[in-house]
Amino acid sequence: MHFSIWGMSGTLETQDPNALQPAMTRLWRWIDDVDAACNRFRSDSEITRVNENAGQRVAISPTFELALRAALEASEMTDGLCDPTVLPALLAMGYDRDYDEIRDLELQGAAPVVPRGASAIHLDLNDHSVLLEPGTQLDFGASAKALVVDQVATELAAWGGAVVEIGGDVAVRGEGPDGPWAIGVSDSLEVSANAPTITLRHGGVATSSLTTRTWLVNGERVNHVIDPRTGSFAKGPYATASVTAASCVSANAFATAALLWGEDAAYHIAQSGWSGRLVRHDGTVEFVGGWPQEAR
Repeated sequence: MHFSIWGMSGTLETQDPNALQPAMTRLWRWIDDVDAACNRFRSDSEITRVNENAGQRVAISPTFELALRAALEASEMTDGLCDPTVLPALLAMGYDRDYDEIRDLELQGAAPVVPRGASAIHLDLNDHSVLLEPGTQLDFGASAKALVVDQVATELAAWGGAVVEIGGDVAVRGEGPDGPWAIGVSDSLEVSANAPTITLRHGGVATSSLTTRTWLVNGERVNHVIDPRTGSFAKGPYATASVTAASCVSANAFATAALLWGEDAAYHIAQSGWSGRLVRHDGTVEFVGGWPQEAR
C-alpha cells in the first residue's frame, strides 16, 4: 500500500494481507503523533514550543522524548555529525518554510551558523523535561521519519513480517509473503521501477543525498545536509550514501554522516558493523562491508 506524507512517498506492506488495514491505522497514529511533536513548520508543534523557550526547562510528551532520545543517539553514534541542533544553520540558508515553497526560489542567506551541538541539550528523564541552552534550536529532520518506520515495524512484528518506508527510510521485521523483503535503493525520495533492489529480513535501510533537497542561496546551490563543524552545507565526494543497520534510525544517522565523513565514510561504516553503498558525483558506486547483493 502506498501513501504520501511530508512531501514524500511511503509504502507499507505486511506478510499477512489481513493485517494491512490495522497496520495502516497504527502507521497514521505514529505519523500524527510525531508530526504534532516534531514538525518544526507547525506553529503548534512541541518542537516549536521547545525552541521558542530555549533557556527554560519545558515539559515534554512521551513522543517528543522518544524522538529527542533517538536524535541524541544518532548524534552520539556519529561523533556529533548527525546533529539535532542544526536549525539555526538551516534558517541562515533560508530553509524557514516547507521545502516545496523554497525549491524554485533564489534566497538571500546569512553567514553560516555553527550549531551548538548535543551538549547544549539537557534532557531530564525523571521529570520528562528538556532545557535548551540559549541560542540552541532543534531540528529532527535526520531522525524523525526513521523513528516512525522503526516504531511501526516493531509494533507490526507481532502479526508477522512487515516493511515500512517513508522517503527512502525503511524498516523491516520478518519476511514477506514470498520470502525476504525486496527493498529498492534510490538516489531520490522515490524509488523508480528500474532501481536496484536488495533483500532484507530485519533491520533498517536509509539513504541520504546531496541532490534531493537543494535550493539557491546567494547564487549558490546548497543542500539540506549541514556540516555541524562549519555550519555550512555538505560538500563531500559522495552524492548519495545508503546504509543498512540494525535499525532505520542507525542507518539514517550513518547515511547522513557518511556524506560528511567523505573519504573516511567507508571506514566508519565498516567499523560500526554496518554496510553501505556510496555513490560519487560521477555515478561511481562503492560498496562497504556486507552490502546485500543487488538485483534489478
